[in-house]
Amino acid sequence: MFNLANKITMFRVLLVPFVVVLLYFPNKTTCLLAFFLFSLASFSDLIDGFIARREGMVTSFGKFLDPLADKLLICSVLIMLVELGWAPAWVVITIICRELIVTGLRAMAADEGIVIAADKYGKMKTVLQMLALSPMIIHYPLFGYDVAVIGEILLYIALVLTVFSGGNYLFGFYKNWLQQDEQQ
Repeated sequence: MFNLANKITMFRVLLVPFVVVLLYFPNKTTCLLAFFLFSLASFSDLIDGFIARREGMVTSFGKFLDPLADKLLICSVLIMLVELGWAPAWVVITIICRELIVTGLRAMAADEGIVIAADKYGKMKTVLQMLALSPMIIHYPLFGYDVAVIGEILLYIALVLTVFSGGNYLFGFYKNWLQQDEQQ
């Protein structure tokens, strides 16, 4: 349970409150620090998965904790961006609702012995959300460029992919449910 990959994932969870506190007091310095910690946490998502697969450290705890860590990181930052007036609430609500629905579907499926693994769209969604949030966290002009605009554009693209991947999970759940119903 406490292998290297899972420790890296737990480290990602531990970074979340620091990112939130830094964003709670927004200025150029705290936003850059929040960006640095958010980037470190995002990068750790790639590292823990790579290590877990390469070293054969894939565990049930890791399968549970890794997506939870992603959701905690992304949703916390999204909520802070709404609080600061830097992200539209309806976009954040849509993204968080999708996360709750997919988490609920996975729980229902697991109860029936069905594993709904992350698909390529879900993984792409997470990466795109992280890429969108990075310049939005920086917020202030960087080297004369308004990087937040880039983040906003990426956030809307991530929103489309988020809704699409959520629909894909719903379809997969429905398909598995029908197959299981036919077998009974």
